[in-house]
Amino acid sequence: LKAAAGAVANALALVRKDPECVKVVVRCRPMSRKEREDNRERIVDIDKNTGQVTLRNPEGDQNEPPKGFTFDMAFDWESGQDEVFRATAQPIIDSVLQGYNGTIFAYGQTGTGKTHTMEGQWEPPDLRGIIPRSFCHIFENIHDSQDTTTSFLVRASFLEIYNEEVRDLLSKDPKNKLELKEDPDRGVYVKDLTSYVVKSVAEMENVLLAGKKNRSVGATLMNQDSSRSHSIFSIVIESSGLAADGSQTLRAGKLNLVDLAGSERQSKTGATGDRLKEATKINLSLSALGNVISALVESKSAHVPYRDSKLTRLLQDSLGGNTKTVMVANMGPADYNYDESLSTLRYANRAKNIKNKPKINEDPKDAMLREFQDEINRLKSMLEQQNAGTMPAPAEEEQEDEEEEEEEGPDEADGPGSPATGPDQRKGKKTSKAAGGPGKAAKQVKAMSDKQLEEQRRKLEAQEAEIAKAENMREEERQRALEEVRKREEAVTKERRERERLAAQLKAMQEKLVVGQADAEKAREKALELERAQRELEEQEAEKERISSQLREKEEFSANFEEKYANIQEEAQAKARKLKKLWGKYEQARSEVKDLQREFQAEKEDLLDIIREQGKQIKILSLVVDSFIPEEERGSIEQHCAMDPASGEWSVAFPRITANYNSSFSF
Repeated sequence: LKAAAGAVANALALVRKDPECVKVVVRCRPMSRKEREDNRERIVDIDKNTGQVTLRNPEGDQNEPPKGFTFDMAFDWESGQDEVFRATAQPIIDSVLQGYNGTIFAYGQTGTGKTHTMEGQWEPPDLRGIIPRSFCHIFENIHDSQDTTTSFLVRASFLEIYNEEVRDLLSKDPKNKLELKEDPDRGVYVKDLTSYVVKSVAEMENVLLAGKKNRSVGATLMNQDSSRSHSIFSIVIESSGLAADGSQTLRAGKLNLVDLAGSERQSKTGATGDRLKEATKINLSLSALGNVISALVESKSAHVPYRDSKLTRLLQDSLGGNTKTVMVANMGPADYNYDESLSTLRYANRAKNIKNKPKINEDPKDAMLREFQDEINRLKSMLEQQNAGTMPAPAEEEQEDEEEEEEEGPDEADGPGSPATGPDQRKGKKTSKAAGGPGKAAKQVKAMSDKQLEEQRRKLEAQEAEIAKAENMREEERQRALEEVRKREEAVTKERRERERLAAQLKAMQEKLVVGQADAEKAREKALELERAQRELEEQEAEKERISSQLREKEEFSANFEEKYANIQEEAQAKARKLKKLWGKYEQARSEVKDLQREFQAEKEDLLDIIREQGKQIKILSLVVDSFIPEEERGSIEQHCAMDPASGEWSVAFPRITANYNSSFSF
């Protein structure tokens, strides 16, 4: 199986293009109950074998040919969640485990099943979407790994983009706005984003469910639980192992699972008030995403407008960068959604021409796994030294020891002018030195092994009992001796607790790292290998089909110049067939132009509606400013206005005359 998988991988490497294109799949939901009750017509046909999607115009004439699009894969209304996951998400997750970056995002009109594709329903398990299935697949691969020298650290974060504001769904205050930052090593990232280390599927699910409670949703005429924000669930998988030459390797892969809010038209959704404002922001960000895709596809475009939207900035690496990307375009089958379905298919058709350059992220500078390993090694070293009794005393304690010895002075004769010391004082001094003082006692205890600590504890308990029973000691001496013994007991107890704390800290950090199990069942390993080989063979078949299609087109094109005819009648018939075929293509092109004009007109009307709505908001704000802010103050405010190009926000900062501080306002 390994040899077969290796041969398949080598064959694929020969036919794959470098860089690789964004993989685009289309999924069509079934007819809804309302659509069936309204006797709506299904206008979509899908061929799952060839990935072809055909769309019929319900208002077109009988001679108008249907519009066809071909994608990497296509799933109809009968396709299950598991089938979609295995074909689209599973290869990406396997790549992330190897150290690549991966992104899976769902796009489409509102109410077409994007959230169902990405998240699904928790019960029954068959209806779970890509995100929860990804959790299981990640930890199954880690646990079934036969390499016990490789350790993994898995982190999860969850954010949303609501009204062009980035929010942390795992924060105590999820409505707090976060800033986008850019770093040469990390790329674009969210400052102060909460991230949790997880070591099981259950912990990952808890993170997802906690974030879902804070996500912005609302009801529209097209969807009762419409997502009003774009959400990104990110999983970072760091792995550390041994290379073939015995050196330590560190890799980090990041998986972005993106559920985009749906594009919508106010005439269909009936959105008003806050819903309309949300729809405006959603459509603007999706329009910016479309502009980015168009700029990446068009070779003439030198500038890619990533900064036009928070969404495009966060997806910058996924579109044209160092990431393996899959786009799932969701669409509806009903006739009244023809324009939206056609727009989605065109959008997806452009996206499949985007080229990314994915590479394995080796030795990343911001890897948390390295910090974990360094801390674990430090704790192990400390515990080993303590167990062996070779733990060096801290410099602070040695300094305190020296200071105590200087204060005590010489043990022999006292210097001139010093007060006389009686027998009791001398005895007490000798007892204190024998005990070593608190600093020396702590130093001695740190140098003991665990076995020596236990023996010392028993000796001190016995010594304490002997002192308590001694009859020839004065009460003052007894109390002084007991105090010294108790100090040593406290030092022993403190040292034992410190070692237990270090051991607990080491155990907690080791538990956060997930390691493969060497005794995993061989049957499971073979099944995984067979599954990978099968998937690679399917990819090879798809690539062969694509190449065959290109060859057929070339042969058809060359045949036009190589045809020979026996007589004029045969030539006339052949040319009549060609003319009919060309006429059909001409009619199809005319229909395409009309559809594009209608689509552009609809987009223009939507943008004009947005401009009108924003114009009304500007007039309201201007009225408030004119009514409540004096004209002379307005000039002062305008002078102190500045815009942050990174966040796209204006701020006002000016010194108060009556106070010693600066006031700043952001809007």
